[in-house]
This record gives sequence, structure tokens and C-alpha cells, in this order.
Amino acid sequence: MTSTTKDATEQEMFGHPKGLFYLFFAELWERFSFYGMRALLTLYMVQEIFKALVERDAATAVVYASYGSLVYASTVIGGRISDKILGMRSSIFLGGVLMAIGHFVLAIENNVAFFLALAFIVVGNGFFKPNISTFVGSLYPEGDTRKDSGFTIFYMGINIGGFVAPLLCGWLATQYGWHYGFGLAGIGMMTGLIFFWSGIKKNVFGDRGMPPSKEIYEKKIIGIPQKILVPTIAVLTVPLIAYILSAYKAIAGGESFLGDQTYVSLIFKLIGVAIVIYMAMIMLKSTPDERKKLFMAILITFFMTLFWGFHELSGSVITLFAARNVNLTFLNASQTNALNSMFIIILAIPISLLWAYLSKRNLNPRTPYKFGLGLVLAGLSFYILALSGGSADENGMVPMIYLLAMYFIISVGELFMSPVGLSKITDLSPKRIVAFMMGVWFLSSAYAFQIVGFISKQLAIESTDANIGGLDTLAVYIDGFSLIAKYSLGAGIIVLIFGPLMKKLMGNIH
Repeated sequence: MTSTTKDATEQEMFGHPKGLFYLFFAELWERFSFYGMRALLTLYMVQEIFKALVERDAATAVVYASYGSLVYASTVIGGRISDKILGMRSSIFLGGVLMAIGHFVLAIENNVAFFLALAFIVVGNGFFKPNISTFVGSLYPEGDTRKDSGFTIFYMGINIGGFVAPLLCGWLATQYGWHYGFGLAGIGMMTGLIFFWSGIKKNVFGDRGMPPSKEIYEKKIIGIPQKILVPTIAVLTVPLIAYILSAYKAIAGGESFLGDQTYVSLIFKLIGVAIVIYMAMIMLKSTPDERKKLFMAILITFFMTLFWGFHELSGSVITLFAARNVNLTFLNASQTNALNSMFIIILAIPISLLWAYLSKRNLNPRTPYKFGLGLVLAGLSFYILALSGGSADENGMVPMIYLLAMYFIISVGELFMSPVGLSKITDLSPKRIVAFMMGVWFLSSAYAFQIVGFISKQLAIESTDANIGGLDTLAVYIDGFSLIAKYSLGAGIIVLIFGPLMKKLMGNIH
């Protein structure tokens, strides 16, 4: 171990490596920027970018889904580039700068600038997001029992950012204009980078996060060192991604040779086919025990994708529902995006204590039952929204308590599923393909946004009226929420029924 590593290890704060708290604040502010922008995005597109379109809800749904899919898919590519060439430090800086540029470009009132901004955030997130989480893990030696609590502290930063950002950015957007809200998100990203930079200057990370090989980092391709070539290519991909995001017939005008789908949906269909073929080949070469566990890992990924597909409607359909059909108190529609993070912060410790209490009595549910219950809870949350129609007034406005109850229940469902899913993928996957399965797991969030796009298009309202709402829109949303509830409840019940079989597939893994 080098002396720099030892020095960094010895620098502790509250019993953890000091570097954890610099990464905590860097991620808190990065998530502030991300969720602050996301809280405004759907409403901004409906009310400004596509306000002249009759199909503005549908166009918004397509862009939101494509953006979300690419944001999560980019992490797979960015993670690989970091592992092979840049290292975590350079990747985090590159990603942070690109995301900050994206947020600031959003403050420009121009449709071309809008799509370029989204593209900058897509590319930047690919470099930033996978590497900062990995950086946290690198702070702890192998087998360090503090690692789990360190990640708990780190993830609390994510949710603090996710809670505060919609409140502040949503308030600024309402009081002073959309672009002030987007601008604050950009300032948040820059603040995160400053924290990360100060940690490097104070040597709290030791020699961690450096490029895996200085020779590869400096290696010239077409006369350009890779440390310069990679950022250059990243910037050059921005216009291409911006075009892909905007290439939908309702946005670009006229008919598209893709029909009613987008470049992004076509790309993800092709990726999906390739993954299925590759998984089939792996299955054929696996031992019977590996095959069982791998099949269970695929099932976990599938059901998590379904859950996130319903959960991520919070930034699209549910935000529009809040704006058009909910009697909001103290919060505006964009600020309701803070409710999920608020409940996660409140509930995370009680639920983790619940699992510890049940474990001592050998009553802690196995993973399949937690997943089944999580999907049932997601279904119940949408069923509550569907019931809200019975309490609507003559203007089609429902009490806010239904929205609060929905977010509370789906947040409990998230805590049942999300914390255990990632660790179970690593446990169930054969060692030779763990990295590939982790990539598939991250892609599941990207595919979830394809579900979001499909549902959002089905619930799209055709109108150019900025103040649309009332009983007509309420009927569309209530019918949609009812159908989502049935699918989620049905999936949860199926998982619970087949829970004993899934336990056998998992073998000795809890």
C-alpha cells in the first residue's frame, strides 16, 4: 500500500474515511441538479417547448422517456470507459462539467438549446453516475464492516438532494421563470464539483480513482492522447443525441420512416434482442445450479424494471395529474416530486430496523416475497389515485391527501425492493459474468423509461390549452391509474404465489 493511500485511510470523520463526506456532498449536489431539473422538465415541455402542438402531451412523453432511457443506458458505457481508460476521478470531472453545461444551456430560451442541453446531461451522467458510487466502495478495504453503513450515509445524500431540489427549483420556476429553476440546478452541479475538487486538493482520497494505466491514459490514437480524445468524442456525440431525442414526427413535423416509434425505442428493442440471445447462450453453457440462479437474477431484473416503470411516472403523468387535477396545498406541481425522497428519508431507518428485528426472529422475508410485496404496494398506491376520482369536486379537482398517500405507499414498496436487488444480482450471477449482469441491471432502469413512455402516451391529452384540466382529464387519468394498479397488483400476486419456487431457484442465497 502506498503512503498516500495510507494517509487517506487514516483521515477519518465520524468513524468513516474522510473522503466519504466529500463524495457525499458531491453526490448530494449532483442529485440536487438532476432532480431539480427533472421536477421541471415535463411541465416545461408541455407549457413551453411543445405548447403549440395538439399532441404536446404525447411529444413530451416521448422526449421524457427517451431522455430517461439514454440517461441510464449511458452509465454502462461511461463505466466501461472509466474502467479501461480514464479512471474514476477524470470521469467524474468530465461528467460533472458536461452536466453543468447541460443545466446552464437549459436556461436559454430556445428549442434547439433545449435538446442540446438534454444531450449534454445524458452524456455527462454516463461518466459521473456509475463512478461516484464505485468511488465510495473503493474507500474501504476488503471486508471492512463499515462499508454498508458508509453506503447508507452516501445514499442519504442522494435523497436529501432529491428532496430539497424540487422544492427550491420548483419555487424559483414559479416565482421568476423556468430558466431560473434550471439555472439553480446548474449551480447545484457546479457546487458538487467544487466539493469533489476540494477533496482531491486535501488528499482525502489518497491515490484512489486514478487512471487504471498511465500508458493507456496517455496513449495516442490518430495522434491524440486518449485523455483528450475521450472528452472530445463525448462532446461530439452531443449533437447526435440531441437529434435522436428530437426525431419524433410530432416534434419534427411530417411523417417519420420509423412510424410511431423513435430512434431510442428502436435502439432499445435491438439491444433487448441481443441481450436475450446472449443470455440464452450463457444459459446453455452454465451448470444446472448456475442456470437456476441466473434465471432468478433475470426474474429479479424484470420485476424491478416493471416497478421502476410505474415508479418513474412520478416525473411525467403524475406531475401532470398534480398540475391539472389535484387541489395542491403548500406545494406546486413540480414540487410534489420531492415527496418520494421525503418519505424515503423518513422511512429508510425504520424499515431497515424492521428487517433487523425480523432477522433476529428468523422471520425476515426472502427476496421473492419482498419483491412481490413491493409490486403489490406499487399497485395499491395507484389504486388509491384511481379512488381519488370519487372525491373530486365539480371542477375535477381531488384532495391532495390522495397524492400524499400514493407517494407514501410506493416509497415503502421502493424500500422493499431497491436496496436488496443490486446485492442479489451480484450473489446470483456466476463470477465470470457479474460485470455483464450489473450492466443489464443498470439497463433495466433505461427500459423502465420505455414503459413510462408507453403509459404516458396512452394517457396523453390532446389540446393546446395551457390551462387544460377538469373532469375530462380526470377521467383519463383515473382510468389509467386503475389499469396500472391492476397490472402491478397482478405482477405482485404472481411473484408471491411462485415465491416458494423462486426460493428454490436461489438456493442458499437469502
